[in-house]
Amino acid sequence: MIIDDIVKTFIPAALSFFIGIAVAPFITEYLYRNKMWKKKAGKRGFDGQEAAIFNRLHEHKEVGTPKMGGVIIWLSAFLVTVLLWSIDQVFPNAITSKIDFFSRNQTWIPLVTLLIGGLVGLIDDILEVSGSGGYMSGGLSLKKRLIIVSTVAMAVALWFHFKLDVSSIGWFGGDIHIGILFIPLFILVALAIYSGGVIDGIDGLAGGIFASIFAAYAGIAFYQQQINLASFCALVVGSILAFLWFNIPPARFYMSETGTMALTLTLAVVAFMTDSLGEGHGLIVLPIIALPLVLTTLSDIVQISSKKMRGRKVFLVAPLHHHFEALGWPAYKVTMRYWVIGVVFAIIGLIIGIIR
Repeated sequence: MIIDDIVKTFIPAALSFFIGIAVAPFITEYLYRNKMWKKKAGKRGFDGQEAAIFNRLHEHKEVGTPKMGGVIIWLSAFLVTVLLWSIDQVFPNAITSKIDFFSRNQTWIPLVTLLIGGLVGLIDDILEVSGSGGYMSGGLSLKKRLIIVSTVAMAVALWFHFKLDVSSIGWFGGDIHIGILFIPLFILVALAIYSGGVIDGIDGLAGGIFASIFAAYAGIAFYQQQINLASFCALVVGSILAFLWFNIPPARFYMSETGTMALTLTLAVVAFMTDSLGEGHGLIVLPIIALPLVLTTLSDIVQISSKKMRGRKVFLVAPLHHHFEALGWPAYKVTMRYWVIGVVFAIIGLIIGIIR
């Protein structure tokens, strides 16, 4: 039985990688032919001021390299899910039923969340690249994006609480019952993870970090015997690796909002599904497994707070990975060291997450 579960987990990952590699040239051709990139380099920070150091470091990278590469991630994941489900429906037998991981209780919610996040992010990317000159022209405003994330998170939280009867969070020694407060907690977690999505700022960085995060949750779900969920997480890892194949320096395209919104929303869902619902501690270990995202968010908060309260910056530029760039680190060094940290803490979080 354990061998069957391992095969069921890894087949979707391998398929999503190869399908992602196969569809990437078609997506790439479309993106370059239609010049799906920002028409003018530069951006502003969360405080509304020009991000001068970032703009100086990236002025030659933002124009000429397409956005929307994240489509490869959610599209290949969706295609593999439909493919394996269809095979099982058309040719039902013991083998096809074993590799079909689509189920209402484990994969329906994260898959739908992945698609919704990807499509909303895609709309934002299209609006941004079609905008005229000026910093951050086009695209959905941060406020609108936060409202969308909150709305999707609320819908999922309501489903968890009222349909799945989830009203507690996992803790060592027993669950903590929080009742209706589960709903705002879910929304806050989703927003916090989404804020860490700004880690998509250096070639290859976001892809490697998200791959290690979802791999860790695949391990936790597998240990909990949520094999379909483990297969889904592994599926996402395979899709991310396909994207990463083309995103390593020099990047052929960027993940952008269609990828980061899809992955961060889905990560929130997976963390809660491996929590009390899976009789585990998926939420408690989230800050450990996703430490690079946490550091990214905290560095932004610290930077903005310091500028408002003290009138000066803590970092040369935020988020933190751009601070290291400003210090003179080559982009590839920042990326590789983040990957190392991401893998190490993903393993630590995985170990803690399977402790009973």
